[in-house]
Amino acid sequence: MWIRKGERDRKRNVISPMPTQLVSNEEYIPRPQTEPQKQVEHLIGEMSAIRAKKLGMDRRAFMATSMGLATCFLASNKVWGNNFEVLEEESWEPQASAERYPKGEYFIMDVQAHFTDGYALNFRNMEFVKNMGFQLSNDKEAYSFRNFVKEMFFDSDTDMLVISGVPGRERTRDEKGNVPEGRARGGGVLPSWLMAYARDEINRLSGSTRTLSQGNLAPNHYWDTVNNRMDKTMLLEQMDREVQQYKIASWKWYCHTDPGRSGGGFQMDDDNSMWFYEESKKRGIKLISVHKGYSYQSRTLGHLANPKDVEKAALTHPDFNFVVYHSAIKHGPNEPDWLKSNQYDPTTGDFQWHSVLMDIKKRNPKMNNVYCEIGSFFGPLAIQDPVLCMHGMGKNIKHYGSDHVVWGTDCLWWGSPQWAIDAFKRFQISDEMCAKFGYKKITKEDKARIFGLNAAKLYGIDLKKKRNALPADALEKLKLAYLDRGPEPSLEASGWVRAED
Repeated sequence: MWIRKGERDRKRNVISPMPTQLVSNEEYIPRPQTEPQKQVEHLIGEMSAIRAKKLGMDRRAFMATSMGLATCFLASNKVWGNNFEVLEEESWEPQASAERYPKGEYFIMDVQAHFTDGYALNFRNMEFVKNMGFQLSNDKEAYSFRNFVKEMFFDSDTDMLVISGVPGRERTRDEKGNVPEGRARGGGVLPSWLMAYARDEINRLSGSTRTLSQGNLAPNHYWDTVNNRMDKTMLLEQMDREVQQYKIASWKWYCHTDPGRSGGGFQMDDDNSMWFYEESKKRGIKLISVHKGYSYQSRTLGHLANPKDVEKAALTHPDFNFVVYHSAIKHGPNEPDWLKSNQYDPTTGDFQWHSVLMDIKKRNPKMNNVYCEIGSFFGPLAIQDPVLCMHGMGKNIKHYGSDHVVWGTDCLWWGSPQWAIDAFKRFQISDEMCAKFGYKKITKEDKARIFGLNAAKLYGIDLKKKRNALPADALEKLKLAYLDRGPEPSLEASGWVRAED
């Protein structure tokens, strides 16, 4: 039986801003909580109770502070070793973390963020919003992503984000042949039209560009089932709509899904994709964000999430950039023994299918248009096995370079991304592993590139102009007012776990 992680934690009185086990976003069966994870969870509860009591604070209030998050990192270090650079005083003094990791030190751009119809946060009706002169619609449609705004912007240091798609085919015509709009277009959980709508709402609210959105269209979304081939007419009609009307910033592909009911998926290097690249290039879109790894939205097509097809696509289209989501970590559907199932080799630090992505770069050292994205890669590995996390991040940087690793979180699946942001600020590769595997220490310059500089370059963001504008925009003013009133972070991951854990 599955249960929401937040519900599970409330039943067990677990209060932690950092997830204490892997959660499932419904792409795989929830993993059992491991013994080390149980130890970390126990220590977080024990250590936070001591600190909260001595400081005269409610434990939930304590855990919502930087001291609470520092306590989580200390607990993890006690179990796993010193993977996070955190000092004891950070768990006792609220200013200690602020002095070591000042706000605004990094420009943070999250290239993989999702929302669904979550519970409503009525922030537009709050008095401080009305006092600022905002007159924004309050209907249900406008609020389908309210918690997304709160968790991503108000409760985290994220400066800018890309709303990332979930595969689905929009309707191009209704029964009468008319072009439908809005919800009538359908398209699944997070279609292109809804991403564009949400993007525009956030940017109108902020008065600046805080959000970009992707397009879901892929080569197999519209299919001529009679002749078993792409329906190019419908594909081009939708391509024009997404580029011209929705004003997308990149495509989001899932090779292992079949929205058009073609009977199969597709590969980045097949003839259909090659045609798509050329048509997309004509329309000015030369950025492809592709889901690789996490392969079990489809149990029959999951093998198509292997990143092996990235190589030919990148080499034959050097004018395109390809962002490989999840750094292609495999994550099968059932993995009671995660290391064994993913064929982890402790002598090399390799694991499926991440090693395939690394081998592509080894074979093509001059290939410069492939980027490793770390959403649901860095965070889960830091929770599941920090040693494996060192291997994953160490290899990404060693082979592709810190200028080709891109920040993403896959939130809201993990709740607010703030815990992952703070974790990466403090994350480090051990001296032993650097010496043994040829990894390098992750510098602040590396982290600055990964947190946002690389994504800004990919998406054509004028970073100097953007950073100067942020303190003055309305979203930043709303955030400051929200923080001044006393923030209410949920301290919950949004995904699923096993009920018995």
